[in-house]
Amino acid sequence: MKLPLGIRFSGVACGIKPSKTLDLSLITTDSDAVAAGVYTQNLVRAASIDWNRAITPSDSFRGLVINSGNANACTGSQGIQDNEIMASEVAKLIGVEKAQVCVLSTGVIGHQLPMDLVTAGIADAAEKIGAEEADFQLAAKAILTTDKGPKTISRSITHQDLTYQLSGMAKGAGMIGPNMATMLAVMMTDAKLAPADAQRLLSQAAHQSFNRISVEGHTSTNDALILICSGASEVQLESEQELVEFGQHLTQACIELAKQIPSDGEGASHLVTLNVSGAESEDAADQVARTIAASALVKTAFTGNDPNWGRIVSAAGYSGIPISVDDTDLSINGHSVFKSGQPDDFDESTVSDSMKANFEVVVDLKIGTGPGSATHWTSDLTVDYVQFNSEYTT
Repeated sequence: MKLPLGIRFSGVACGIKPSKTLDLSLITTDSDAVAAGVYTQNLVRAASIDWNRAITPSDSFRGLVINSGNANACTGSQGIQDNEIMASEVAKLIGVEKAQVCVLSTGVIGHQLPMDLVTAGIADAAEKIGAEEADFQLAAKAILTTDKGPKTISRSITHQDLTYQLSGMAKGAGMIGPNMATMLAVMMTDAKLAPADAQRLLSQAAHQSFNRISVEGHTSTNDALILICSGASEVQLESEQELVEFGQHLTQACIELAKQIPSDGEGASHLVTLNVSGAESEDAADQVARTIAASALVKTAFTGNDPNWGRIVSAAGYSGIPISVDDTDLSINGHSVFKSGQPDDFDESTVSDSMKANFEVVVDLKIGTGPGSATHWTSDLTVDYVQFNSEYTT
């Protein structure tokens, strides 16, 4: 795995998690870098969100500290102070100002951070910072909570005979709703971008990826997506064509990372891809897809490998978006089950077997003849999910 130049990583266990597993990551840049961010739309939000919003986009970014196991959300003035201490500790250790350091937290809401452990962990992480793949992987593991494993991506991109890197890490398995659908993600590149361009392209990428995933539709207090551009390569992206091409690579990488989140949904047995077309606009198609993805009846049907098309079509019907029933078609894993507003002739056992045999179930729904389309990714709803989340804090 090739990683962006000029960026260093570490992941340590500082004791926030009772399991004593990795729970603190540190990412730093060798010199001032560009950083942009997209954050949760929840009005109840963690201290880290307001901190990051105030300092991104930036062209003087130097560090990002992430703790897992504790969200530092709904923790009042103490939580705000603790978040600032985290930034200040990193800044002191790497010789920069605290406003050059972003903070992310994830975990249980409403618990104060054990700051003696956190500050010791930051010092440990700073000592162990490195630029090797092993360092990157430790950082990716240390941001996890209920995830089964790390979610990462890395690719090399050639631009005018020069190559730059684009890498990313994410976490998320539960409390995933599509408004910065608890998830965190960090994208990193060594290409050179202006702060405004980085922010614009990151927002566009989020719209097409992390904002189109869900597990149970619960938008977290801590959701965040940050883009770090070290500029350490020789690739300067300035023209609109160059920026469009980078944006396409960034969006595709974000989609690949985003899909890993519902795939890892707590107890999930299926990743469900919902392709909606024929709407009056992209936003309308997106609303229909979101509505279907949020339906407990639809999600449990996928759990049971039940091609119950009526649940999908009826969810589209109450989405608040106009649909043309006579022009509505629905297929599941390529099998047509509803055509031109009427049930199609299909073998239920064949479609069910197809669902059972594939982790990813693909639903294609056409709701009219309009130009709007959108794709949304969600998971099914299993007994394991209910059991896990009923016992999460007890």
